Amino acid sequence: MTTTPATLIVVDDDPEIRELLVDYLGRHGYRALAAEDAEALHRLLASEAPDLLIVDIMLPGDDGFTICRDIRRGSDVPIIMLTASADETDRILGLELGADDYLGKPFNPRELLARIKAVLRRARSGVADDPARARLVAFGPWRLDRMTRELIDEREARTPLSGADFQLLQVFLEHPEQVLSREALYELTRGRPAPPLDRSIDVHVCRLRQRLGEDTHYHQLIRTVRGAGYVFTARIEALT
Repeated sequence: MTTTPATLIVVDDDPEIRELLVDYLGRHGYRALAAEDAEALHRLLASEAPDLLIVDIMLPGDDGFTICRDIRRGSDVPIIMLTASADETDRILGLELGADDYLGKPFNPRELLARIKAVLRRARSGVADDPARARLVAFGPWRLDRMTRELIDEREARTPLSGADFQLLQVFLEHPEQVLSREALYELTRGRPAPPLDRSIDVHVCRLRQRLGEDTHYHQLIRTVRGAGYVFTARIEALT
């Protein structure tokens, strides 16, 4: 039985990098397409449904941040951002806008390939047929539809989660009432150890708290344990 290769779109204004990545990813079993800027990407998206985007931050016209923000308004397709800047602010902003991972330039193509595999694996795990995990799970005032990766509130309004937000919530739901360190959360969500002094998990937790309305009424779903990490405090109930 043949498997349809995942479709990846590389967005980078450097033609050499585009050509290198399209060739490299194609040789490793992916269907790789390329766009030089946001306009070219949107033309591709009119006819393609990619499994993952690889987006450079520094682009002419709309930059990678703008692309990420625009994509997240209507899609949870995984996004890996590329940055030539050593400034941690760029990486944090990308995560806040919904990116699933980031990689600094210059990079080894093998590392990008490993990141792609990890992000796709996490995205697919959310829709896998796992009889041990219910499709719908209730906690606090929310329900999570694991198949569609949507939060459902008390008024039945649905909010799609990005891949990173969904994966972090999954980890909390699988470890309720357990104190999880930042390092443990990073490894459980990313599939690799956290770099020294990395604080990106704090960004993800902050964004997930916003999704859950913790700045209004439900501030106890994710509790900070000083010096130890975070704990998910809500009672969890499988619905289907």
